[in-house]
Amino acid sequence: MTPVPAQTRSDLELMSSAAGGDLAAFDELVRRHTTRMYRVALRIVADPVEAEDVVQDSWVSAWRALSGFRGESAPTTWLYRVVTNAALLHLRRRKQTVPLDTVLEDTNSRLLADTRVGPEGEALRGEQVDAVLRAIATLEPSQRVPLVLRELEGMSYEEVAAVLDIGVPALRSRLHRARVALLAKLKELR
Repeated sequence: MTPVPAQTRSDLELMSSAAGGDLAAFDELVRRHTTRMYRVALRIVADPVEAEDVVQDSWVSAWRALSGFRGESAPTTWLYRVVTNAALLHLRRRKQTVPLDTVLEDTNSRLLADTRVGPEGEALRGEQVDAVLRAIATLEPSQRVPLVLRELEGMSYEEVAAVLDIGVPALRSRLHRARVALLAKLKELR
């Protein structure tokens, strides 16, 4: 019987194999999920270099905690929780300032839809998205994290609640406060 290549196995199978010491399975998990984990970390810590550090710390934590993964949530949900916790720990360790001039990559065109086409519309859309991302970076982590996971990463309420280890009603409340705060920040920027 020939072994199944890591690239064709599910995340759950890879997690199980990696927990048993299979480095190829863990490497495949890293390959599959690092980009999304980086995107989440970047939107939480608002600094590309620090986001890379957060992702590295997340993978070290994930490797150490693999044996504790019970499969009660999806592997992606578990990994989002790991990177979110690492990002929040990073924020607690650094000074409580957020640089507004940080260049945020990987903008999400879903944030603001502009019906104009051409270079002028693209430039305006880029400025609007950048303003929204800068405003998100100024929110308190308790508001920023659920907003990033729900609105920018497109996770369901249930998935975000699982990542944050809170109930859906509490999540909805946090998201409401985050949206109100975000609107106020955007009005300040006008």
